[in-house]
Amino acid sequence: MDLGLDSVTLITGILVFLARVTDVTMGTVRTISIVQGRTKTAFILGFFEVSMWLVVISAVVQKIMDKPILGVFYALGFSTGSVVGIMLERRIGSGHLTLRVISAHKGKELTDNLREAGYGVTVFKGEGLSGPVSLLYIVSRRKDLIRILPMVKAIDPGAFHITEQVGDVSKVCAPFVQQPTGWRAVFKKK
Repeated sequence: MDLGLDSVTLITGILVFLARVTDVTMGTVRTISIVQGRTKTAFILGFFEVSMWLVVISAVVQKIMDKPILGVFYALGFSTGSVVGIMLERRIGSGHLTLRVISAHKGKELTDNLREAGYGVTVFKGEGLSGPVSLLYIVSRRKDLIRILPMVKAIDPGAFHITEQVGDVSKVCAPFVQQPTGWRAVFKKK
């Protein structure tokens, strides 16, 4: 079977791959936006995703019988786009989550440090397999998780944590740290 891989087909295949990565990435982020209730984002991404998909599919369908390798580029673009979309959405980190931390020995220290850092923490006392535990509930922006978890692990490496997506949030305590910019960053007082 001739795959028909000449330079024009290779360039077409690479373009199909890149376009497919782009539209599937948009589709993945759109789907996550729908789950999180971000309708405007989902609407805009959906429009561009389908527009790009129509262009790509029309280019591939016309040529796939003569150049079956284009189907491989199309499939690779789809698979890669799914992964890129998930990675991009994680990096954007939009939305909110509930972080639950269970600490057997350092609940008070964790609570104090997290509150000092500007995060709201609600604490409950509980009973674990080996005795009393502290259950900490923190509602935060998803992007703050990369700051909170290292704090938790530094204070109590044995702490157990769970994250859950949150739909609507009435209030989130998030630290506000204004970083100096421009010349202020040079002359920042210590």
